[in-house]
Amino acid sequence: MRSSTRAELAAVRRARLRISVITGAIITLLVTVVGGIAQTVMTQAQNDQVWRELRYGAARGDLSSPPGCTWLYAPGVPRLANAPGGFPVRADLDRVRATHEAVERTVRRDNTVYLVRSQVRADGDVVQAVFDMRFQLADRRYLWGALGIAEIVGLVAAAVTGAVLGRRAVAPLAEALARQRRFVTDASHELRTPVTQVYTRAQVLSRQARAENLPARHRDELARLVGSAGRLGEVLDDLLLSASLTAGPARRAERGPVDLAELARSVVAEESDRARENRLTITVDAPPHPLFVDGIESALRRAVGELLTNAIGHTPAHGRITVALAGVRGAVELTVTDTGAGFDPAETERLFERFHRSGRGGRYGLGLALLREVVTHHGGTLTATGRPGRGARFTIRLPQGTGPLARPAAQPVKSGRP
Repeated sequence: MRSSTRAELAAVRRARLRISVITGAIITLLVTVVGGIAQTVMTQAQNDQVWRELRYGAARGDLSSPPGCTWLYAPGVPRLANAPGGFPVRADLDRVRATHEAVERTVRRDNTVYLVRSQVRADGDVVQAVFDMRFQLADRRYLWGALGIAEIVGLVAAAVTGAVLGRRAVAPLAEALARQRRFVTDASHELRTPVTQVYTRAQVLSRQARAENLPARHRDELARLVGSAGRLGEVLDDLLLSASLTAGPARRAERGPVDLAELARSVVAEESDRARENRLTITVDAPPHPLFVDGIESALRRAVGELLTNAIGHTPAHGRITVALAGVRGAVELTVTDTGAGFDPAETERLFERFHRSGRGGRYGLGLALLREVVTHHGGTLTATGRPGRGARFTIRLPQGTGPLARPAAQPVKSGRP
C-alpha cells in the first residue's frame, strides 16, 4: 500500500514541520514582544528625561553655557557656533509673547529629531530651548539591531529545536504506524490458513448436503457459511496484499514485465463459471499482440479480478461486461464496462473509500480502495464513470513497459452465455 505509506510518511513530515513552525513562531513572538516592550520603555524613559532637562534648561539654564546637545535662544544672547540651522522657531516665540503660555513641539530636520520648548522666564525674558535627540535615536537603532540579531539566532535555534522536538515527538507515531502494519501482516498471514481450511471444509459439507439431499434449510445455511468464509478469505487476501505493497522497495524483485492483455484473458476465464451462473456475457476486446506493463503480476491480477468481480456483482442477469485493452500514447489502458445498475456521478470519489456502500445498497467494500492503491503503486491512475441505471465504466491506465518481442498471438476470449 505504497500510497497509504506515502500518506503516512507525509503526515509524519507535516507533523514535524508543524512543530518546527510553531516553535519558531513562539520564539519569534517572544523576541518581538520583548523587543517591543524594551523599545517602548526606552523611548518613554528617554523622552521623559529629555523633556525634564529641556524644561529645566528653558526655565533656569545658563544662557551662555547650556548643557550638551542643548541650545538656548533669548533676546541679546549671541548664537553659539555649533547651533543647528533653522532655530529659533520664530512662530513659537511670537505665540509665547502673545499668550505667555509655554509651547512645546518636535521638529524633524537634518536626519535627526529636535525637541523644542518656548516659555517666559521668571524675569520676563522669552526663552526657547532646543535639544538634539541624535544620540538617543542612535541608542534605539542599536537596540533594534541587537533585537534583529537575537531574532535570527532565535529562528536558527527554533529550527534546530523544532526539528529535534518534532523527531522525538513524532517518533512514537511513526513507530505505532509501523507496528500497526506489522500486526496487520502477521494477523492476516496467521489467519489465512485456518480460514482457508474452514472455507474448504464448508464447501465439502455443502456438496455432501446436496448429494445426500439434506433438508433445504440445512443446505441454505451451509451455503451461507461457504459465502461468509469466502468473503472472510477475500478480506484477508486484501489485507495481505495491502501489507505487502506497504513494503514498497522490498518487493521490487517481484516486479517484471506483465502482459496485461493475457492476464485479463486469464482472469475472465477464471470467472467463466460465475458468469454462466449469473447468465452474463463477458467479452475481452484486446489486440493480438502483448501489452506489457512493469509490475507485480499477483497484485495486477487481483486488481483486474476486483474490477471484474465488482462488475459481475452489479450487473443483472442477461447483462454484458466488456473488458477492453489498448495501448494509448505510451500507456496501457484496461477498461471494464458493464450494463449494470451504475452509480450516481456524485459518488465517484466515495466509491474508492473503504467499505463504502452505494446509495442503492451495493457494497463496494475494501476491494476498490485497495485496487486504487495497487494501481497507484504501479504508477498508474484509476478513473470511474457511470450513471444510475446505465452501467459503469472503470479504467486503469498504467505506463507501458517492455517485454519479450516474440509472443504467440492470443485469440479473443468470451465467457458466459453461448
